[in-house]
Amino acid sequence: MSDDPERHKAKMIKRKAAQDAEVAAKPIAAKGLLIVHTGPGKGKSTAAFGLALRALGRGWRVGVVQFIKGAWETGERTAFEKFAGQMTWRTMGEGFTWETQDRARDIAAARLAWDTARTFIADPSYKMVLCDELNIALRYDYLPIDEVVAVLNDRPDEKHVIVTGRNARDEIIEIADLVTEMTLIKHPFKDGVKAQEGIEF
Repeated sequence: MSDDPERHKAKMIKRKAAQDAEVAAKPIAAKGLLIVHTGPGKGKSTAAFGLALRALGRGWRVGVVQFIKGAWETGERTAFEKFAGQMTWRTMGEGFTWETQDRARDIAAARLAWDTARTFIADPSYKMVLCDELNIALRYDYLPIDEVVAVLNDRPDEKHVIVTGRNARDEIIEIADLVTEMTLIKHPFKDGVKAQEGIEF
């Protein structure tokens, strides 16, 4: 790599022109996106909450529905309470499936959460809806995949919906605009470290 500043500048000018031309060629200026965060790695919900924070910074109204996670206190929920006028937060799961050990209860909780998410998606006052751990509910067949796909496909044109959770169903990936897979490379739990406050909750 050359350290010549003039050569570097010429290269960046050329790169900027190519980038500007590519952006100018995109015909769609605004579109509600279906965003999926999946994979075995940590950070799916964390990344989604980052998007929610960005949306709040833009003055948007945001709805959050948590499908699996129970009502235990988390740092993100405490922080987002400061945006109570802009954000509606519903924790509707009863905890991880191995905690409840009751499929009928899990299905009922998932149905209630999905009905709430559908209400947020249909409500024009919400510009972003975060369905946290919806992928888990779909993986265990707590909800009919065809129904969920139909609602997400028919959402209002400028409505952004974020779906998190590992093992995203192929049907959800197919209709999504943006899919990110978090890859697990290393995790402290494998070395005997419990979940850390401020990092994982």
